[in-house]
Amino acid sequence: MGFLKEFKDFAMKGNLVDIAVGFVMGAAFNKVVGSFTGGIVSPLIGLLFNADFKEVKYIIKEGTVNDAGETVGEVAVLWGEFLTNVIDFIIVAFVMFLIVKAVNKMKKPEAPPAPSGPTTEELLAEIRDALKK
Repeated sequence: MGFLKEFKDFAMKGNLVDIAVGFVMGAAFNKVVGSFTGGIVSPLIGLLFNADFKEVKYIIKEGTVNDAGETVGEVAVLWGEFLTNVIDFIIVAFVMFLIVKAVNKMKKPEAPPAPSGPTTEELLAEIRDALKK
């Protein structure tokens, strides 16, 4: 029973709920970024290659075309798709950096705890009084 109670305590922590919300928002944001890169960035970069950027590849072994018009047996490095995913990652990472930076800026610094005991002035007064005796 200790394991289940420990799991329940972990699952009900506020931080876990925050992480879940962040995960869902991140997944939705990833779709927006994917759409941005696939619909805007890739076509602009594709102008350099005169092709759809996601379809740019380095063919290692040529394939054959079957009756349906599909290429079969081709071995290729899909570097255009990889580069598109790297651009997606960089955009998401940069935006997450900006969000974390903004959240950290909004957090108020905790006030230092009030010192307990006598103040410096009180200690100096005690030393002065002790020297007078």
